[in-house]
Amino acid sequence: MKYDLHKIMCRAWALYRKGVAAFAECLHRAWASAKAQPVNDKRIAEARQSAGVTEQVNTWAGWKAAGYEVVHGSKSLFQAVLIHASKGDSAVYKASFFGRSQVQPMNA
Repeated sequence: MKYDLHKIMCRAWALYRKGVAAFAECLHRAWASAKAQPVNDKRIAEARQSAGVTEQVNTWAGWKAAGYEVVHGSKSLFQAVLIHASKGDSAVYKASFFGRSQVQPMNA
C-alpha cells in the first residue's frame, strides 16, 4: 500500500499548529489516520451495500463541510463502525450517513 506522505505530513502539521500535542504525537496520529482510512472505506462500502443505498452519501459533518445541511428530521440511511485514529487511541465510533436527497444547500 502506498501512502500520500505529503498529505500525512500536512495533517501532522495541522494537528501540531492546533496545539493538540507534541509534533511526534501529531505525526503518529496522522499515520494512524492514514492507515485506518482503507479499513474505514471498506466498512462504509459494506454497510452501504447491505443497506441497498446507491446515492451519494456522507456524514452530517461531511455534508456541512461540503456546504450542505441535512434536512431537519431526516433519518440516517445507514450506520458504520469506523476507527477514530486521529485521537491516537484507535477507538471506534458509529457514524451515521445521509444521502444526497436528504440535504439542501446551506443558506449563506
